[in-house]
Amino acid sequence: MIAANRRQLLGGAGLAALGSAAPGLARVQGTAATKPDLFIGTGGHGHTFPGPSLPFGMVQLGPDTDNARWDACSGYHRTDGSIMGFSHTHLSGTGIGDMLDVLVVPTRGALELDPGKLDDPDKGYRQRFSEEHAEPGYYRVKLESGVLAELTVTERTGLHRYHFPKGAGHILIDFAHMIIDVWDKGIIVDQASLAIDADGVLTGSRRVHRWAKGRHVHFAMQLSRKPSRVEFFGDDNKPAPAGAKGVAGNKLKVALFFDEAGGDPILVKTGISAVDVAGARAALAAEAPGWDFDRAATAARRAWANELDSVRVEGGTPAQRTIMASALYHCFLAPTLFTDRDGRYVGMDRQVHQAPADTPAFSTYSLWDTYRALHPLLTLVQPERAAMFTRDLVRQTQQSPYGPPVWQLQGVETGCMIGWHSVSVLAEARAKGIQADYAAAWPNIRRRAFDRDFKDSDGSLGRGYYYDLGYVPADKIWESVSRTQEYAYDDWAMAMLAEAAGAKDDADKLRARSRNYRNVLDAGTRFAKPKFSDGSWWANYDPIQLGHDVKKHRDYTEANGWQATFLNQHDVYGLIDHFGGDAAFEKQLDALFNAPSTLPENAPPDISGLVGQYAHGNEPNHHVAYLYAYAGAPAKTQAMIRRLCTEMYKAEPDGEIGNDDCGQMSAWFVLSSLGFYPVDPVSAVYVFGSPLFDRAEVRLGRGKTLRVVARGNAPDAPYVQSVRWNGKPWTRNWISHADLAKGGELEFEMGRAPSRFGTAKADRPPSFGRIPA
Repeated sequence: MIAANRRQLLGGAGLAALGSAAPGLARVQGTAATKPDLFIGTGGHGHTFPGPSLPFGMVQLGPDTDNARWDACSGYHRTDGSIMGFSHTHLSGTGIGDMLDVLVVPTRGALELDPGKLDDPDKGYRQRFSEEHAEPGYYRVKLESGVLAELTVTERTGLHRYHFPKGAGHILIDFAHMIIDVWDKGIIVDQASLAIDADGVLTGSRRVHRWAKGRHVHFAMQLSRKPSRVEFFGDDNKPAPAGAKGVAGNKLKVALFFDEAGGDPILVKTGISAVDVAGARAALAAEAPGWDFDRAATAARRAWANELDSVRVEGGTPAQRTIMASALYHCFLAPTLFTDRDGRYVGMDRQVHQAPADTPAFSTYSLWDTYRALHPLLTLVQPERAAMFTRDLVRQTQQSPYGPPVWQLQGVETGCMIGWHSVSVLAEARAKGIQADYAAAWPNIRRRAFDRDFKDSDGSLGRGYYYDLGYVPADKIWESVSRTQEYAYDDWAMAMLAEAAGAKDDADKLRARSRNYRNVLDAGTRFAKPKFSDGSWWANYDPIQLGHDVKKHRDYTEANGWQATFLNQHDVYGLIDHFGGDAAFEKQLDALFNAPSTLPENAPPDISGLVGQYAHGNEPNHHVAYLYAYAGAPAKTQAMIRRLCTEMYKAEPDGEIGNDDCGQMSAWFVLSSLGFYPVDPVSAVYVFGSPLFDRAEVRLGRGKTLRVVARGNAPDAPYVQSVRWNGKPWTRNWISHADLAKGGELEFEMGRAPSRFGTAKADRPPSFGRIPA
């Protein structure tokens, strides 16, 4: 497919691909803002969806085109030619699917209870479609039945407006609809019920055992017109008795028939809750009390206009400005609200809790991905929400039987990916001055750090070996090399949190242990390699391979030896020393970006967007181009960042080279195109790259504004010649968050040839609390 063909991006026109600079503006000096294209990322392997949501909203309504293949993790793929219906919850950019709750199918003709297959849309309730339109907060499409469907949202409700042709029609609620995965075994949905009361309110509940195993969803739905009749269907599509007011079982459905569906549109409004039906009813009553669809759509558009105004850019091409607006949109979809109107939510202990009004609970923390750039970006452009997320993660750490979250979805610890990178988000927040009770989280963080008997999810396996050997052995635990490296990074973050709790001895131990990453780095070959429990290395090492025994398991997490070698983020100078100094390190980075883009047959599709063996389509490499700056070669960072910004993103449905991963892929573009990036978020500093736009204005909150100016910028001028901060010369190749957060003007002078800017050791970025000697 298209995205797979884009894997091999070797050499060639990296800088020329930028195209000529455009004079147009993207919301600077009073001009109209560039609109995001919500279809960017819905093709290829982006896994985003185009339906409406509010920023970080609970309801994320939208069309479902497929629920049974990897590229339909979000329920939608731009290449699909038919729509199943419109469900109320989606995941944006993830590599695993879930959600798709409460599917609504407006149609005409004979009642069909199953969707049919994607490749045969003439069977089942699937419908071909046309005239599809999506914008922040609003979606519209024409279905082949003649129904014109419109969607909008509030925080906790989804609103539908269906224009039926004259004649009979019906609306099917498929409450059995969900992601289907070949790995799922046994009963995947149970404890389901549907009922309609005397006032015509349809309610339902179910439990789902997909990715977030055991999650609950409850809904309450009202229609603007009373149906002519209602028919319920139980398991195996068995009809309920005539006149039934409800049904119970596992896979349930209900059909609402209208003898005359034409005329005034039929409006549907649905509230949802993870707590109970009462919470869903309360959402419906408070957020959608009437039937004014247009008012709700206008409010949603205004909410997005305000949020997307936080970053404005001038220059670049029209496509690049669209990419920027679209990336920012994707950055503001998750984490998602998880608190009912009355403050109730389901905690990580699976109990119902009450959240304070100013500290709601959230779901969808894709932390293995988002700790790298999304959360750092939010501390700049959404500081109030970043504080909410911080306090929420403190609370989740206290409540979870696993301590600090790994990948939380709907109050469930999925244990997906490796490490427990919520500690990075917390440590970064503390370093940036965000107020939270970090000491309250420390007891469970300490258990994760030191107690080998503390309960493990898949994300924290092998800690005992890590404690005893200083690394996770490849013959004992899968993904051992990456685990060693990422556990070491979490040690670094936990050391900062230990200090916040006053546990100095623990902080010292963790800081020392954070250098365990060296134990899987073979200084002789200069690669991160699998090491066995007897201390020996994999003898027939091949950095292209994913592991020493590909038939059993991998030694790296969504990476190979090339990509994992540069995973270190917090002790870059220690890494450079381990490689033999600046020149040797720079040479190995050069080799990474210039190696043949060969992957083994068992490589997952996540390893995509290759420049040599660098893989931009997945998170472990996102900081790597910036590492040149630590070795005194910032010009190579600048050239490569400009290349990645122009080659890895485009204003097309397949415009993201890999999964968006709840905003991480987008956040990389936002920050890198502004000219700086957080290699180590915990250090609260940003390393300079190459600004893509001529001018940017970033709203920082509390009335502060950051202006970024790139004078002399051009497609063939990616090199920083000098920097000024608030009008004064700035020789450092980095800047602290504390400086940026105050607001001001960051001015880059750009040129066509590399300069000596930032090469002096005193001007290189700090790492592990120091600059090179």
